[in-house]
Amino acid sequence: MDGAFASGTLIALALCAVVMLVNLASLRVAGRRIGAVRPGSTFPAGAPVSLVRPVCGLETFSEEMLTRGFRLDYPDYELIFCVADAGDPILPLLHRLIAAHPGVPARILVGDERVSDNPKLNNCVRGWEAARHAWVVLADSNVLMPPDYLQRLQAAWRADTGLVCSTPIGARPAGFMAEVECAFLNTLQARWQYAGEALGLGFAQGKSMLWHKPFLEARGGIRALAAEIAEDAAATKLVRAAGRHVHLVAAPFEQPLGPRSAGEVWSRQLRWARLRRVTFPLFFAPEIGTGALLPLGLGAAFVEGAPALLALAAMGALWYGAEYRLAARAGWHRSPRLLLAFLVRDAMLPALWTGAWMQSAIVWRGNAMDIRPKEADRLRPRIGTA
Repeated sequence: MDGAFASGTLIALALCAVVMLVNLASLRVAGRRIGAVRPGSTFPAGAPVSLVRPVCGLETFSEEMLTRGFRLDYPDYELIFCVADAGDPILPLLHRLIAAHPGVPARILVGDERVSDNPKLNNCVRGWEAARHAWVVLADSNVLMPPDYLQRLQAAWRADTGLVCSTPIGARPAGFMAEVECAFLNTLQARWQYAGEALGLGFAQGKSMLWHKPFLEARGGIRALAAEIAEDAAATKLVRAAGRHVHLVAAPFEQPLGPRSAGEVWSRQLRWARLRRVTFPLFFAPEIGTGALLPLGLGAAFVEGAPALLALAAMGALWYGAEYRLAARAGWHRSPRLLLAFLVRDAMLPALWTGAWMQSAIVWRGNAMDIRPKEADRLRPRIGTA
């Protein structure tokens, strides 16, 4: 019996060590890629750019985020703001900002096109079609744009690129649950985005997307992104089908968070998990092992003896220490509470993963959305629309 316990302990420790090493490898790969200089951009220097920003409602940092778009250090770009509702409270702010920056060509387009069940995509269609330039950036209203925002996107463009994007990095958290949101966005989700790109598996992120308009137009235009409930998932599949790659910016852009309640963090992460499960189920399935708490906790239930428990504790310390080191190296948010935020995040992960498999509906900005894949014959008219 003692031999059986010893064998079980060794197996449990070995399995936990394997999961830990996979995660440590992803942290190392991401750490080496984030912020690294990558020569070889093929983007035409100084090419004019259309910057399309869907906006909806006033948020904590709306004025600062939108003002940043008028202050980019770039010689030739236009701003197109897309507002679905003529009564949206964001409109007075937009009019004021446009009047305060007459040197930047800017317009507001009101009204959406119902090409999909995705309200954000519907809100972008008119802006995309009105864009004057061959290079178009679709950027969410809560992206913190540095002065060299466009140059940083362009620097990632290569000969094999179909799309350049940036994963959001949580910044300026107000309260502990906002730090938990940082733990999700930064050292977990952004880390795996960069590790995946290093393996040739770049995934699009809808926060900031740089497109060559003729490339997308040749494949159905922006309406082709209605093929999936999430426009970034559709973009990923479209780019891969064309034999191109999704590339990430060298250093991702921040998204200021402000205050977050537990319910807000839960609902947002559950929505994203369900979208990932529906659009990329084979990649979503292993997410259950991306947090330390579940594998190490299960390991603790199967091992015998204090030395084995100490070994598991050492694995946990190494795992979380490497996560914190990545945040420090990348210049992302960190605080003494971030380690506790890692633990809370990892406690949530199994429930989020399970919940993602149980339902195929989400609510986004008050819109109930069925996220089940659409039949191909329903998509053909949308994709072919000019």
